Amino acid sequence: MNHGRRKVLGMALLGLIDPLTAATPGPGGAAGAMPAALKAKLDRELAAIASNPACELASLSVLAIRNGRIAYEGQFGQRIIAAGGLAGKPVDAHTLFRIASISKMMTTLGLMRLVEEGKIDLDADVSGYLGFSLRNPHFPDQPILLRHLLTHTASLRDEAGYSWGVDTALKDVLVPGSRLYGEGKMWAANAGAGAYFTYCNLGWGVIGTVMERVTGERFDRLMRRLLVEPLGLRAGYNPSELPASEVADIATLYRKRTVDTEVWDANGPWIAQADDYGKAPPAPPPGIERYVIGSNATPFSPTGGLRISARDMGTVMRMLMNGGMHEEKRFLRQATLDRMFSRQWTYDGKGGNGDSLDGLFNCWGLGNEQFPDDPATRTRLVEGGGFTAVGHLGDAYGLMAVFAADLQHRNGMIALVGGTSTDPQAYQGRYSALARFQEQILTAMHRRAILVRA
Repeated sequence: MNHGRRKVLGMALLGLIDPLTAATPGPGGAAGAMPAALKAKLDRELAAIASNPACELASLSVLAIRNGRIAYEGQFGQRIIAAGGLAGKPVDAHTLFRIASISKMMTTLGLMRLVEEGKIDLDADVSGYLGFSLRNPHFPDQPILLRHLLTHTASLRDEAGYSWGVDTALKDVLVPGSRLYGEGKMWAANAGAGAYFTYCNLGWGVIGTVMERVTGERFDRLMRRLLVEPLGLRAGYNPSELPASEVADIATLYRKRTVDTEVWDANGPWIAQADDYGKAPPAPPPGIERYVIGSNATPFSPTGGLRISARDMGTVMRMLMNGGMHEEKRFLRQATLDRMFSRQWTYDGKGGNGDSLDGLFNCWGLGNEQFPDDPATRTRLVEGGGFTAVGHLGDAYGLMAVFAADLQHRNGMIALVGGTSTDPQAYQGRYSALARFQEQILTAMHRRAILVRA
């Protein structure tokens, strides 16, 4: 997630939104099913949110889980918007989205499997895994641990970038005096490891590289082995290696905003920002044949590059609710999940122990954000409260997403938005740090699909 510094890549593609509604019964059985009239009402509410002239949504895919079973799925809008001779394609239950920073939580699930295997210790000096000394030069005596990276307290910063090509090794960027170190803007001067929270994408590039070093496997293929295949997902961190049928289901991410100059025009055309594969398939990272495993995993974006559908994210969520079990097979131990979702950092409300980014970040576990339903800290997800959750948010290239699970009560919600017509910063939430349309989507699903209220 790159809040406040939203730089985008992509090619221009013009189009007009044509919201469609299609809510389909998902897997999970009748125990989570909604009454037909209530489901139709939720369909209409979400369709109205997606087509709201104040902030139209290019695409929307949602899923709600009640008591561990899928209660509702809905899809609205277009995964590819018609323009320039390119036919439009509606969102459906199989549509994959680049889920931005929710990928961090998925990466963490893979990492925790390596922890269970004894290949990684969360409290060991990361330098021993990387093969070079990783130290903040302002605090050279303080070791950096994986726990610090997972909680955004490693004293790394994104100001010098957080993704490089396959010919760059992380040590070329992170070690003082190395060829790409520059002014050392990747290191905080105000606090050392473990002392201060600042949301940082770069930390997940380091985590992915550590995972490569201890396994000898390229990150995207490693995550296929650790996450995608065991859970039976249609997903991947490297779209160029996805089957053609899955590439065809990837949603292009749009905004009504230019790519380079960042000018919004709510009455203008939709402009593709990322995953514009309507005319050509995704290309592999340039120079991938020269890549040295364990040198720099950032080309595979452990921080934000997973493509996956809301339905398959629901499979992950239900595994978490089932104590690490998936289809009667153990994916992770309950003790591991308890460790992962235990509170590691809480904002002190004064800025003394971290940057909450205007209330967006208040509580953190290992690779996951936590939403304690506290109106004073703007962590409330639904209007009126009543839904405490753990999970993650995603925000990049127009994608705005929420993965929020109440693991205790086995209720959860997933919402993937593939782009907006209006700057979300100008359409802020009323009681949370989310955008207003996110509040509306989550509240509607919570009332109709989880509380089952008319």
